[in-house]
Amino acid sequence: MNINVLIGVLIPFAGTTLGSAMVFLMKDEMNAKLQKILLGFAAGVMMAASVWSLLVPAMEMAEEDGMGKLSFMPAAVGFLIGIFALLAIDRLVPHLHLGDDKPEGPKTALAKTTMMVLAVTIHNFPEGMAVGVVFAGMLNGDGNISLAAAFALSLGIAIQNFPEGAIISMPLCSEGATKGKSFLYGTLSGLVEPIGALITILLAGIMVPLLPYLLSFAAGAMVYVIVEEIIPEGSIGEHSNIATIGFAIGFVVMMMMDVALG
Repeated sequence: MNINVLIGVLIPFAGTTLGSAMVFLMKDEMNAKLQKILLGFAAGVMMAASVWSLLVPAMEMAEEDGMGKLSFMPAAVGFLIGIFALLAIDRLVPHLHLGDDKPEGPKTALAKTTMMVLAVTIHNFPEGMAVGVVFAGMLNGDGNISLAAAFALSLGIAIQNFPEGAIISMPLCSEGATKGKSFLYGTLSGLVEPIGALITILLAGIMVPLLPYLLSFAAGAMVYVIVEEIIPEGSIGEHSNIATIGFAIGFVVMMMMDVALG
């Protein structure tokens, strides 16, 4: 495998690992305001990545394939499939979101900490897909996706994974897990990203004509996570405007990275 691709798919995992390591450096509980701005920042990065790095290239690919005014169709179809796929996973996999005492999905005897890790794992899989399909587009010589643009997305996901790693490991520690176990769980929750990326690269290499659909599928999955999970978590309680500020900063940072590097 191309060494650039291997580095690219591992960068987001490194972000999660470094974020999870914050459990060794900070207090057991994260400041509520800091948590909100980090959640907002993560949502902003993911939203900008969905638009600039996934949906726009999907429509540009379709236009180059001769679809003309219907070039939005692959993006629209893939986006909706991504939304409904994550909706189905949300219903089928038992998980527990940060700040929520009521588990979602089917009834289970799993521990609270395990369900929290599963919730973050669900978040991370579409991000891994997004990185994988962008690198797949680059490998297949698509002119709309350069190596720099692929790395911009990978780095952007890593930046938003840093606070996500901290947001999962520190609450686990406050729930009674040791710092070492909290770090391990936080890190493992991000392992699904390089796995998802590599699977997507392999599939996209086989099904090149489906690249626009795969790009928009990843975008839909990430937008589902933003709207269904991250934004509500950032809006709970007081100072929800802090999460909004974080969202704006994250969106602008990712947008500038994508345009500057892509």
